Amino acid sequence: MFTGIVQGTAEVIAIDHDVQFSHLSVLLPEGLETGLEIGASVAHNGCCLTVTARDGRRAEFDIIAQTLAMTNLGALVVGDHVNIERAARFGDEIGGHLMSGHISGQAVIEEINDAENNRRLWFKLPPELVPFVMDKGFVGVEGASLTVSGLREGGFSVDLIPETLSRTTIGKRRIGDSVNIEIDPQTQAIVTTVERILARKG
Repeated sequence: MFTGIVQGTAEVIAIDHDVQFSHLSVLLPEGLETGLEIGASVAHNGCCLTVTARDGRRAEFDIIAQTLAMTNLGALVVGDHVNIERAARFGDEIGGHLMSGHISGQAVIEEINDAENNRRLWFKLPPELVPFVMDKGFVGVEGASLTVSGLREGGFSVDLIPETLSRTTIGKRRIGDSVNIEIDPQTQAIVTTVERILARKG
């Protein structure tokens, strides 16, 4: 379980691709390696991966076919950076919202609006995710818990403060880039249930 509060970015230092499988090595931000054990969960751009090996700040992870298909991790190359969050622990402050690290799909950045101390990003969603994103609701974007600031047909926007721009990779994203999206599972459950009930009555 994660909170959507990105703790830093990790540099991709090696990635080995095989048939429907990749092995990823990253250099963790200083301090995040403390207490990290084999088998622990770490979110990369919002996607939960399991530590398979560690040496100092170097941590290694396996990425299976389903994850490569659902996320943007398959497009990583050496030198890229990913948003990193260690799994939440009991007693931690929940500053964002509870996230599972299970990516719902990818959205494409279709517009960027810059203003003083503010950046608004507009995303185009896969059609199957559109019903589950609501104005002033929350959504995970590249592992960051963000509030939906606007809606339009087929997409939504978020507003980013300077802290988010500097702490995460989202500030470096450009029009046409694909980002990992995690929708709120409670919202998805409610919307799906209501749709089923209305379909039965209709």
